[in-house]
Amino acid sequence: MPPVQIATNLNLVSVDKSREDSLEVPFVFVISYNPAVAQISVKGKAHVRGEKEELEKIYTAYGEKKAPPLIIVQTISNVVFLESVLLSRTLNIPPPIPLPKVPLGGKKKRTEPTYRA
Repeated sequence: MPPVQIATNLNLVSVDKSREDSLEVPFVFVISYNPAVAQISVKGKAHVRGEKEELEKIYTAYGEKKAPPLIIVQTISNVVFLESVLLSRTLNIPPPIPLPKVPLGGKKKRTEPTYRA
């Protein structure tokens, strides 16, 4: 069986003012497998709370086509990756995280120590 390639894409659809003290960030997270054994789409809305000035700054920056703060992207990414790993386990398909690679071949003989004093 050929190796399965997995591609992921997180798209933050918009940044909306839901209330005075929070923002709503709809997102779509898609996992595609090649060969096409599955495709997972996770859609949701993140609710961002914080200081009024900071929220206004984020909202204004989005209107100016600037990237959202990394903390928002990273938090959404962490949650959807965790959910997608659970989904992939339930569906018995490979998880969308890179697995550690074990080097093939024997150990090479070192000619120098790996440290110096």
